[in-house]
Formats: sequence, structure tokens, C-alpha cells
Amino acid sequence: MTQRLFITGTDTDAGKTLISAAYLLKAQQQGLTCLGLKPVAAGCERKPSSYLMRNSDALLHQQYSQPAQDYSVHNPIALQAAIAPHIAAQQEQCTLTVDSLMQACQPALRQQPDLLLCEGAGGWLVPLNNAETLADFACALGAPVILVVGMKLGCINHALLSARAIQQSGLALAGWVANQLPPGMTAAQENLQFLQHWFNQQNVPCLGVIPPIDALNCTDKQQLQAVSDCLHWPPGLQL
Repeated sequence: MTQRLFITGTDTDAGKTLISAAYLLKAQQQGLTCLGLKPVAAGCERKPSSYLMRNSDALLHQQYSQPAQDYSVHNPIALQAAIAPHIAAQQEQCTLTVDSLMQACQPALRQQPDLLLCEGAGGWLVPLNNAETLADFACALGAPVILVVGMKLGCINHALLSARAIQQSGLALAGWVANQLPPGMTAAQENLQFLQHWFNQQNVPCLGVIPPIDALNCTDKQQLQAVSDCLHWPPGLQL
């Protein structure tokens, strides 16, 4: 049976892709089949001598999936402008909806790996259009959610708002990860202790605390291993 997880973050650059890749590596090293899915990605680049668009985050999903699929399976909607997906889509005369995104993801969703890990874009409520957000897509997917908290000034407010919005959606908040961004924030330990206390009160486990890592290259499996070693699976995950 396929176990699905949805990875979201408190903000852009919170570390969703880092944690997604590290979990895929963890699954791979446990001998599990796994598939990383980035349904929509903005900030894609056209590769030399090719008309195909590629996104660096989605390429990591492809790299650490086992077995890897064609790029379009990992990232069916690839948009060029590095801006909010709904605006990037408008610039390309493309309309994003929950239904269209679910349809585009079918080549991935029809498969039955041990783990299907889906990464959102930006934060929890990033718009798809004027009425729908990626949170609506996550609800359609129905997967438990892992919240990645980018540890920086303002992260407590972002984390609490995001957690409450996820819980109010009816989805299970399976856990959270503290990603300590380099060079490290002021009063990092105090912020971390508060978040650990608050999430504990909500019965939401901390799945890992990632130390600040300068010049991390996620394509380097040995470097990513250090992140993977800091992570735990959500309690009750059937893998």
C-alpha cells in the first residue's frame, strides 16, 4: 500500500525541497520504492539545446526517487517566471485549478510506490487561482502533512498560523521539522524551545531539527545524508 505525504512550509525557502529530498533518500536507503512529486514549479529554466523546462527542486525529486521517472512525472506543470505560480501561469496563458492539477499529476498518482511524497510551492495558502489554493489540492490528495519551519525572524507566527490552517482543513498534521537556516537566527534556541512546547501541546511531533549548513549541495548524496540522519518518520507511518 502506498503511503502518501504532503510537504509544506512556513514560507518560500523554508526548506521544503531539502526535507523532501532527505526523506526520499531515507526511504531509498531503507530499500523502499519512492516517488517525489512537485505538481507545480515556478522558476523553471530551459536547458541548452532543448525546448523542455526544468526546475532545480523537481530535479532533486527525480534524482532521489527510486526508481526515477521521466521529468514530467515528477513535475507536470513547469512555469518559467520565478514568481507566485498563479501569476506565472497567467503570464503563460495557463489556468491552474485543483482539477487540472490533479489531472496533470495522474501519471504519478496512478503509481504505487511504497512512499509518494508531494511537495507544495511556497507556503500553505499559495493561490492556484482567485478561488483555490494549493491547500485545496492537498485536501484533494488527502495525505498527511509535514510542516517545514524555516527558522528565521517571524517563524513563530508563520508556524502557528500554518499549523492551525492545516488542522482546520481537516488534514492530519503528521509532524513538523525545524530547519535552521544559515547563518543562524538570533535567539535560535529560545525560538526552537517555544515551538517545541507549542507543538507538543498540539500533539504534533517534531520530526527533526536541521542545523544550519553553509553551501549545502543537495545533489551531493553524502551532504544530504547528514540532513536525512536528522529526520524521523511520522509516528504510525506504514512503511
